[in-house]
Amino acid sequence: MREFLARVAGAPITWGVDGSPGWGYLMGRERVLGEMQRVGMRATELGPDGYLPTDPELLEPLLDGYGLHLVGGFVPVILYRPERLEQQLDFAARAADTLAGAGAEVFVLGPASILDGYDTVVELSDDEWITFDAGLRRLMHVTEERGMTTALHSHWGMAVDRPHHIERLLTTCPVGICLDTGHIALAGGDPVEVAKMAGGRVVHVHLKDVDERMAEQVRAGERPFRQAVIDGLFRPLGDGYVDIAGVINQLESSGFRGWYVLEQDQALSVEPPAGEGPIHEAEVSMRYLQNLAC
Repeated sequence: MREFLARVAGAPITWGVDGSPGWGYLMGRERVLGEMQRVGMRATELGPDGYLPTDPELLEPLLDGYGLHLVGGFVPVILYRPERLEQQLDFAARAADTLAGAGAEVFVLGPASILDGYDTVVELSDDEWITFDAGLRRLMHVTEERGMTTALHSHWGMAVDRPHHIERLLTTCPVGICLDTGHIALAGGDPVEVAKMAGGRVVHVHLKDVDERMAEQVRAGERPFRQAVIDGLFRPLGDGYVDIAGVINQLESSGFRGWYVLEQDQALSVEPPAGEGPIHEAEVSMRYLQNLAC
């Protein structure tokens, strides 16, 4: 069981690094990478455009200096609207070129909607599901040609966010799954049951815990998702209501050998003092995982 600790990676958003306008203060990459190394992480996802270099001659020595390598990157793509599909697949191909060129192993697909933000629930029509499936298969071919695996990430406010969406997807397309414990729980699902349902289709994992009261407010439409994230919706592992131990036990017992990415979305208003800020919550999560491995 302890072996999984060697497959724990970080995501820049755990340190508040998000590319959306007005998100907050962005910590410098040297500090973020150094703190990833300090808490015992072995790899990182790419983060928003421009945060880490994508030229391998610049990225590889930068990550090597912190004992890290690149495992993947999150890319939002709209696949269910036929009038936008070609443009979106072109965008996905360029993103895949960038990720593959930088050494990424996984193309983490965000099944984006046509709406701005993540505050409106989306339910595809049967025709839109057909378009989505065809577009997804084409995208999978794009990433496979570049030596990467596509991992579809269900996400609150995207076209695939609830357990019944994941179940439908598993029956219609052979795509891999990025199991995000926080988004599945937020959408009313049980991440352990989704792990069982997806089985060997889980190829990548995002670990985050969730504040139950705020999750109920988001589901009820009482608090916008973006604001809830800024307010601390996603918690360090063990500090919320998600059965993180159950997810990891289920995945490890079923033969999962991919990466567990600590992805605890948060926003910062200022540069934290040295030794404080996101590293504290990352240390809480890593201690949780270390105790689980004992």
